[in-house]
Amino acid sequence: MGRGDLPNDEWARLALYLPASGLRGGRWIDHRAVINGILFRVRTGLPWRDLPERFGSWKTVYERHRRWSADGTWERILQAVQADADAQGRVDWSIVSVDSTSCRAHQHAAGASRRIPRVPKRRSTPRQHRPDEGLGRSRGGLTCKIHLAGEGGRRPLALLITPGQRGDSPQLIPVLERIRVKRPGGGHPRTRPDHLGGDKACSSRRNRRYLRRRQIKHTIPEPKDQRANRRRKGSFGGRPAGFDKEMYKRRNEVERTINQLKHSRAVATRYDKHAYVFHGTVTAASIRLWIRP
Repeated sequence: MGRGDLPNDEWARLALYLPASGLRGGRWIDHRAVINGILFRVRTGLPWRDLPERFGSWKTVYERHRRWSADGTWERILQAVQADADAQGRVDWSIVSVDSTSCRAHQHAAGASRRIPRVPKRRSTPRQHRPDEGLGRSRGGLTCKIHLAGEGGRRPLALLITPGQRGDSPQLIPVLERIRVKRPGGGHPRTRPDHLGGDKACSSRRNRRYLRRRQIKHTIPEPKDQRANRRRKGSFGGRPAGFDKEMYKRRNEVERTINQLKHSRAVATRYDKHAYVFHGTVTAASIRLWIRP
């Protein structure tokens, strides 16, 4: 076993949820070597062609990662691992925090083809395909942004890729609507945390109305300009937003979740041209966090 490869206990936890066959009905020869190759590239960020020979053909490793990113296999594996952890009581629903992080895009991430990529299994477009490829320009060059919701155990529940100039407030609702943890006994998956934490960038009347409608308690500080605007309107401005200082102290958990994700160099710096492939890269790194003891 090489450095960074899946140990036996993590592999046994992950192997339960892997697809059993390929596109033509045959069985893949060795899932473990290919997945170790994918995780090696996610951790180191090296070009696919430079993968060590012990993982087999680099093209096989890349094509499986691209295919699983396109047809949603990585997302289904993540949801299955989350459901298993929730059944064991290892998901901390007491507070779920939302935050984002910017990732510099390497020059190799630019120049993606404008035609829609081919996707297997009868899908016309990849699940996480974006016409803008999730790339935006800033003073530093090309950037993208990862928006995520993290549970109290410092593991991601849901994530979203956008261009780097997108704000946090408009993405809060889309990120929350991606939380879907299946219940062991069946029925509707769990989509609502006990409490939501966020910083000032998530504060807006639209977001607060959405959280009240879903009966989600939240701790989001109110910026000075919004507070002054509310007071200027008098009774029409509504009541002040509640704020729990002790609960807000736990918002560092989502920042530590982002820090753990960015230990993977292919997450900290984006090398993937297509947004759906980069989404699969971040999802694969998230799965590794969930299957660790």
